[in-house]
Amino acid sequence: MLSIGRMRTHECRGWTRRELLRVGMLSAVGLNLADVQRIEAAEVERRTPAKSVILLWLWGGPSHLDSFDMKPKAPIEYRGPYSPIASNLPGLDVCELLPQLAKRANKYSVIRSLRGTSNDHGIAGTIGLTGSDVGAASLSGQVLTGSVKPTHGSIVSKVLGFSPGMPRFVAVGGHLQQGKRPISGEGGAALGPMHDPFRLDYHPDRGIEIPHLQLLDGLTASGIDSRERLMAQFDQLAQRVDRSAGMNRLDAFYQQAFALLTKAGSREVFDLDREPDDARRRFGQFRFGQCCLLARRLVEAGARFVQVNWSSHVEPVEDLGDGGWDMHDRFFQQYQDRHAWMLDQALSALLDDLDERGLLAETAVVVVGEFGRTPKINNRAGRDHWEHCYSGLVAGGGMRSGQIVGASDRLGEYPIARPITTADLFATVLGQMGIDTTTLTTNGLLPQGNLIEELL
Repeated sequence: MLSIGRMRTHECRGWTRRELLRVGMLSAVGLNLADVQRIEAAEVERRTPAKSVILLWLWGGPSHLDSFDMKPKAPIEYRGPYSPIASNLPGLDVCELLPQLAKRANKYSVIRSLRGTSNDHGIAGTIGLTGSDVGAASLSGQVLTGSVKPTHGSIVSKVLGFSPGMPRFVAVGGHLQQGKRPISGEGGAALGPMHDPFRLDYHPDRGIEIPHLQLLDGLTASGIDSRERLMAQFDQLAQRVDRSAGMNRLDAFYQQAFALLTKAGSREVFDLDREPDDARRRFGQFRFGQCCLLARRLVEAGARFVQVNWSSHVEPVEDLGDGGWDMHDRFFQQYQDRHAWMLDQALSALLDDLDERGLLAETAVVVVGEFGRTPKINNRAGRDHWEHCYSGLVAGGGMRSGQIVGASDRLGEYPIARPITTADLFATVLGQMGIDTTTLTTNGLLPQGNLIEELL
């Protein structure tokens, strides 16, 4: 569901509205509050290396021992059946199922010492998306005390301010679930629904989907399955709303979202048919690949935080999910048949495409799940939840590439150097956008995590 909320009052970075009005600054120079907010947001973007973030959220928890932190000398019950291959970065071996990423290791850095505090999908997911477990809900329904924090994309939306042309924060994919129980921490929380993500999805058979766009009472747009139908549906919506007295009831944010979807120039970003066939093939004719292509189109059009969810459910299709990474049994078969090559192709294409367009330097790419998987293989040929040590990948956004940050022990069970939290990871990434401690506190947000100096 695309949530369009009520307009909320803002504070200008460094000055509250009351302070500005008290000293008469606005009237003296002929500026209004919207002018000040635009100027401040432009200044943040001007003085920082990163303009945008693409978060590839590998929901369910990928295995670090079968991707970027292999342990070929460990006992067979730990190392698994796959062999490491050399990348183009000396000292970094990756899984043999990721040959394209091996050729591009100079474009990214690997963190091998991420650590969490929960092996529950819901709680760990909230930690990954907000940096905190406050207000998280477990699979059993237990809710931790406190109010859930805003997600990283919502923070970007709040700090950079309202954009009339393109939402600051876009989520590609459905609401995240564990056992069909939604998790906490995907939206703006106390920042308000205005900073919730603009939601889209892509289905290989139906194309771009807007699951439930509610513009006026009784007016919806859903089931869009082709370019022609997409355009016709938008045109019909525009005509109906123009004739409706209810349009007068819409607040500014509501109208902005509607305009984005009905103006021909704005809506073209959602039309993947405008991409050359070879580009679409390069990303892969499967959902995650096309979603990565859509993410590039979104940041190119002005989105500042795009979260691509690998799946909505943690479970793979064999367990009645939609292809998540939570493979407790038959892990190696599923990983080899589907997950590994899809990630290899789509991520490699995204890195190349951003680089070729000159966007990688200003777009931070983060690839991570909520935790890793047990280094020791279970008796069902699978790996279970493991929060104590796992890996993540970062690229672009002015961060140093070709780095291996941190290290795990000989079995991949615990960090032995440079333990890092996801709060640290996103403090670093958002810091590249100029969203630092001062900026956060000025906007009424609690800073979390420490910068990863090796990436700066």
